[in-house]
Amino acid sequence: MINNPYLPFKAEIISVVKQTAIDWTYRLACDIKPQWGQFMEVSLPGVGECPLSISDFGPGYIEMTIRRVGKVTSVIHLLDETDHLFLRGPYGHGFPVPEFTNKHLVIAAGGTGLAPVKSIINHFYRQPDLVTRLDVLAGFKSPQDVLFKEEMAQWSKQFNLLVTVDQLPHAASPSPYREGLLTKWIPEIPMDNPEDLRVVIVGPPVMMKYAALEFLKRGVAEEHIWVSFERKMCCGIGKCGHCKIDATYVCLEGPVFNYSQAKSLLD
Repeated sequence: MINNPYLPFKAEIISVVKQTAIDWTYRLACDIKPQWGQFMEVSLPGVGECPLSISDFGPGYIEMTIRRVGKVTSVIHLLDETDHLFLRGPYGHGFPVPEFTNKHLVIAAGGTGLAPVKSIINHFYRQPDLVTRLDVLAGFKSPQDVLFKEEMAQWSKQFNLLVTVDQLPHAASPSPYREGLLTKWIPEIPMDNPEDLRVVIVGPPVMMKYAALEFLKRGVAEEHIWVSFERKMCCGIGKCGHCKIDATYVCLEGPVFNYSQAKSLLD
């Protein structure tokens, strides 16, 4: 029997956590073991299919934080526990997390770009001795858009967490967030030894570009920076050509790229 690469499998929804008004985290029962930064194709019969990044995983489950922005995701947001989604994957190359061992790791994520790196953060949260230092910068448009607030409260006890919003509302009470674009705060990160630094950047293309430039200014080598083009995904298996940049199929060779290669991929 020939395996059909387009044929999904059925996965039950174990739980749904509402992060914001339009961003919900779904935990799904399945036995796949993805790499950090890979993505899944998620479908509903009669509705359609869309690529979604894996925000966390563990024995018997994966999680995806899904933003309600289109036809498929709008219907997904009508589902609840014991309902099912259809999955195929995981696809793509992920982040080289073992290479971060005994290094100073900085993760910079803009908006929903925090979802694909959440599993990396949790990996080192559970095993903090694997890195010499961990800094996480997470930038959002407003306080209402901030994801994973409960997890952040735990992360902040273990490592340096800096959360920014583009503009703070005028209020009498102090805010736990910094004001301004994420790139504004990169100079605040202690970098005593740039050679020891490893950087992960995920977010909108403009944010990734200027965040990478800030790290380069501080002496971080190109080959020590990784970015993700996960928003470019479509079929996941290099057939539709939607994600192709020049001769590169992002779904097959990415979505994670070392910056030394990514800088030449005009998104």
